[in-house]
Amino acid sequence: MSKRPRSRKLALSTPSIPKKEALDTSREINVEVNGKKITLTHNSTLADALSISNVPYKEGTAVGILKETTERKTEEITEYAITTSKGEFRIELLEQNSNSNKRWIKHFKKYEGTPIRWITRDAVAFGPFGTDIIPIRGTSSFERFEVAYGAGGFDPENTHLIFSKNRHVSEYGMPQEGTFARIISGKNVLHQLNSIDTIISIEPVIVWEKMAERLCTTDLSTKLDDGVKVFTYFEVELEPLAPQGAEHFLAITRNSTFKVDFVASSFISDNSLQGEMCNYENFEPRVTGAVSIRTVGDGSGKAYIACDDRNASIMHSVVGHVTKGLELVKLAQSGQRLAMETIPRPIMLLGMGFGEADEHLSRLGVELVRDGYTGEDAVIVKNTPNTTIEILRDGKVTAFGVQSSRLIMIKLYDDLAPKTLNFFRHAIELQFRPVGALPVLMKYENMYLFKAEKAAEKYKEILPENTPKGKVLAGDIGVTNQAAKRMGVVGVKTEDDSLFGPSGEKFTSTNIIGRILELDKLKDLKGGDVMYVVESRGEGY
Repeated sequence: MSKRPRSRKLALSTPSIPKKEALDTSREINVEVNGKKITLTHNSTLADALSISNVPYKEGTAVGILKETTERKTEEITEYAITTSKGEFRIELLEQNSNSNKRWIKHFKKYEGTPIRWITRDAVAFGPFGTDIIPIRGTSSFERFEVAYGAGGFDPENTHLIFSKNRHVSEYGMPQEGTFARIISGKNVLHQLNSIDTIISIEPVIVWEKMAERLCTTDLSTKLDDGVKVFTYFEVELEPLAPQGAEHFLAITRNSTFKVDFVASSFISDNSLQGEMCNYENFEPRVTGAVSIRTVGDGSGKAYIACDDRNASIMHSVVGHVTKGLELVKLAQSGQRLAMETIPRPIMLLGMGFGEADEHLSRLGVELVRDGYTGEDAVIVKNTPNTTIEILRDGKVTAFGVQSSRLIMIKLYDDLAPKTLNFFRHAIELQFRPVGALPVLMKYENMYLFKAEKAAEKYKEILPENTPKGKVLAGDIGVTNQAAKRMGVVGVKTEDDSLFGPSGEKFTSTNIIGRILELDKLKDLKGGDVMYVVESRGEGY
């Protein structure tokens, strides 16, 4: 059996260094690579910088180069970094010029060292401390990750900073203006806090307006100037409130790359899964660095990264935020691929054995429950829950195994039958997972017919494409196209045939989409069984 699809991880490689005729070692330049400062000799190249800095770099992806020429500090500070004993999260002040906003700007340093007073399912409160707020009685509605002042017992000397974890209604003794800020990054830290944690420090995030020379390139022979900043990848913190959308994004970036299909002044997009539906889960402003999935309309399924602040949209579910390397996102050009990582990293068990899965999950503190066939040669083909965020949240996952002989390697012809493969991958969920399921419809003497559980033929076109000429070969995978009544049926024959296609139809009604690479594994299949397939293409999770 072929090797299982690997867990997604940025490939750390050392690029080859082009030969230079006469290297001037008498002068040095200072360069910053992903925030790491290094010193290079004059006339050094991008390859030299990557090799010496030993930073994450994925071969073939674009690298951003930024040389700042002038800079000016913005007059108004709206973002603050709050460091707790569990880590850092950031808040952004709301636009209105409220009393709470002014109070925060004047007194935020006084809140350093403040402990957690109480925690509920919906909120965390740090305090108490004295303020001049005038609390009002009655309940108020809170959105997720909003920040407010609240007076316990309606006493201003018993004021707390309240951070909302979930959408809820409660009475906290808030001032009339209500919430004054929202958490924009590090949201996972909020869920990790417990009663012994404290606020260690609060620092304003100074934004600089910069003029710069910009370049985004895959050419590692590019020479670097003194003072340039280099960015090789970006990092996305996934939104815990959007498990399905986050998993959709992980499917789009399954090779640790974001394919830049479109660049606009306010966003870049990856259109790899355009047309694939995604549930709407999280309504929030698309601030700079917000990652969202369009859930309705012609662009449904696309992934967007905001390059400036945008309002919340009922068509865009926010699934994460860029926490590192936003400069690379802003420098990207259409047609490039950007290396990236996510927090948390994806959990993909499909294709693993139970022993390997158990070892992997135990490091994450997740319990593995075994189901189905669990022998030594078992391969996991599905799991519940099926999203990374839900698995980590529950701390438990049930995995279903089958004998390795039921997992079959296939080769698909993207260049010959792209439209039919769009239907096929969608129907058996190879668009999102490294293992697809094909139930056996029936078996004849030398022919196997399969029908996907998802009736994608009802809304996906299967026009004639790559129809056979002369004969079909044993192992060819055929899909009945729209020229016949049984469109969407998948077939494979174990012998060559010059009369009918793999699904038993005329050649004109048959689209050849690929071939079975392990034909001998079909011999034990019977009607009602499920054949599990994995693509042979050298890439995976």
